[in-house]
Amino acid sequence: MNTFLSSLAVIISTLALICSGFAAYQVYTFQQTLSSKAVSNNTVAIPTTPTQAPSPVETPVSSPQTTTPSSNTTTQNIKPGEFVQPAFTNKGRVELLSVKRIKDPETGNRDVVNVQMRIRRVAAENIAQATDIISVDGTTARNPDTSETYKGVNVSRSTGAVSLFQLRPNSSADAYVWLRVPDGINNLDIFVPNTAAFKNVPITN
Repeated sequence: MNTFLSSLAVIISTLALICSGFAAYQVYTFQQTLSSKAVSNNTVAIPTTPTQAPSPVETPVSSPQTTTPSSNTTTQNIKPGEFVQPAFTNKGRVELLSVKRIKDPETGNRDVVNVQMRIRRVAAENIAQATDIISVDGTTARNPDTSETYKGVNVSRSTGAVSLFQLRPNSSADAYVWLRVPDGINNLDIFVPNTAAFKNVPITN
């Protein structure tokens, strides 16, 4: 009987030891799990701020300065309708469009004045005659201060002749002539054949 009890006590002690070891193992495993979660929860993710590229330095752009060219030469312009004279006793009308000093292409001298004009027929069909011709190449000029006269460069430097008879009523034709005028003269009296004189006409330089 004593032997049985002793054996039973040994068995119970062994079972208790096994249960204690198993319980200790479970406690250890549970503690490890809690430790892992705590470490995971305590970990704070630090956001990475991307490195910003340095802003480019803006160089102020200065506005271009507007330069007004200065001129010591006063340019005189002929206004439309400023110099108009009758031709062939009001059968026609001649208007100066421009009187401009230019350079002679052959010599390079500025002793040429280009006179541009507009010749208009005013007369009706039965009034103008075949002889009503304005010889533009025969145009001359005069210095209003010295009365010195100037002629055309040559026939090829002009329109030639304009016939009022061949123009229809109230129609016009443009013409020109080059006059040999020394440099330094600023005004002219201009004489177009069969046309009233143009007095003190400014020369555009």
